[in-house]
Amino acid sequence: MKSMTSYAYREVQSGDISLSVELKGYNNRFLEISVYLPPWLSGLEARCRELMAEQFKRGKIEVGIKVKENNALLTVGVNRTAAGQYIEAFSSLAESLHIDEKPSLALILNMEGVLDIEKNRDDSRIWRFLEPVLKEAAAQFDAEREREGRHTEEDILSHIAVIETQLQAVARQAPLLESSIKENLRTRFRELLEDQIDENRILAETAVLLMKYTISEEISRLSSHLAEFRRETGRNPSPGKKLDFLAQEINREINTIGSKTPVLEVSRAVVEMKNALENIREQLRNVE
Repeated sequence: MKSMTSYAYREVQSGDISLSVELKGYNNRFLEISVYLPPWLSGLEARCRELMAEQFKRGKIEVGIKVKENNALLTVGVNRTAAGQYIEAFSSLAESLHIDEKPSLALILNMEGVLDIEKNRDDSRIWRFLEPVLKEAAAQFDAEREREGRHTEEDILSHIAVIETQLQAVARQAPLLESSIKENLRTRFRELLEDQIDENRILAETAVLLMKYTISEEISRLSSHLAEFRRETGRNPSPGKKLDFLAQEINREINTIGSKTPVLEVSRAVVEMKNALENIREQLRNVE
């Protein structure tokens, strides 16, 4: 079992390239990957996304990548039209202010749009440096998810144990349901008919009520769901979606048991099972 919240950071410098990778993980029902790259490396986004999708199945993952090239080759161009428009504007302003001064070349070159500087970068070369660092960060990120997931699993299974214990208490009360219904019916008949009690009528009414209130099937199904929950936790490295479904089924059976039986001890056990299940469902929001 793995948690969806995690963090990892890796930084490396090799030759004239320095880069860093930062991963942040959050809860999410599905897999959502956001990649933040320098604009000039946008062509590598698909590769980064694919690499992360191969390893993770669920959660919101933010991938922040920073890259710096210290000795990249440059192509420098001059926009002569823009430079001429700046000179014309400066000259016009100086004339209107009666100032006999001309703009320097340094000033003109510093104006926006005059120099067009482009670094000659090779995406394939950058990827050769970036890929192993991204994999290292993903491994660190996954290890953190596993570490937190182990604690989450222990907590979830402790609550499953509570439900199992309370279910055993409910199962012990189930045979008492028939005698309770019989006794309640006998008391009501005695109040209404005094000594003229028809035992066959009581048995017939008891059978009808047992059809309505028996919980043996719910006990069996709930026991099966709990066993499947434990199996799924042990065999599936990413059980989040399946456990969500099983939690819904467990909730349905607990609610049905609570609504069908008037026995006080069963009602108390249902309350304990609901509390434990609520804690489980809260934890499952963070399970991959």
